[in-house]
Amino acid sequence: MNDNSANLNFFTRLFLNDKFILVIIIINSIAIFSEGFPEFGDELIFWINFIDSVVTILFLIEAIIKIKYFGWKDYIQSNWNKLDFILVIFSIPSIFLLIIHSEHHGLSFLLIFRISRVFKFFRFFKFIPGIDALVKGVQRAMKASVFVLFGFFVFNFIIAVLSSYLFKEVSPEYFGNPLKSMYSIFKVFTIEGWYEIPDKLTMNADNLSSFLIKGYFVIILIIGGIMGLSLVNSIFVDSMVMDNTDELERKVDLLNQKVDFLVNTQNQKMKE
Repeated sequence: MNDNSANLNFFTRLFLNDKFILVIIIINSIAIFSEGFPEFGDELIFWINFIDSVVTILFLIEAIIKIKYFGWKDYIQSNWNKLDFILVIFSIPSIFLLIIHSEHHGLSFLLIFRISRVFKFFRFFKFIPGIDALVKGVQRAMKASVFVLFGFFVFNFIIAVLSSYLFKEVSPEYFGNPLKSMYSIFKVFTIEGWYEIPDKLTMNADNLSSFLIKGYFVIILIIGGIMGLSLVNSIFVDSMVMDNTDELERKVDLLNQKVDFLVNTQNQKMKE
């Protein structure tokens, strides 16, 4: 790595400037957003695609300059650089779509790579203040929640299979197979509109069947929706703010040490 920034040429300094990269990302985001409006016309869409391709080339130049400046080993150690490099690699094929009519050359599979351009939006996260601490908090929360999430999935799986056997004849659109059933049960867990499914099941049922079906889904809602999701959320949030709690505990311990020192000093003076 060259630490003498005075010896860097203009383009190297430019592509090492995060503000310049942020401007490019904003331009790219506007271009990709605008491309989704076919009413702009083919000519304008072409120029929007051209801007996006130019931005992709600039991102490629940025990666090359940073690799040359920092060295491959130091460059790739950064998780953000890893993300940037992967996004650039996946975006490169979209450049050729401007000069190749993929529909007429059997290269329609390249259109898939155009979708990958959207993921360049993720570069915005790099410029959010405190994003590194937030990412670490999410990683810590995921580790703490993994067993609870697994248990939640197992519960959903069991209830989904059971519900599929019980209701697939009554409501095949919700419980026709275990996969549909898992999705329907998860909708119940989210609480939003949970009553729509049991109401549909009890539409033509007798009073006893209606009572049992609604009771069945109320129990699922309480266990999976209210208790289950609340437990997952609480563990996730507690793990994310653990750093703040640790810092507070450290300050309290330091304050206790100072108080103990003052008390001991005062006791010694009184003995003398």
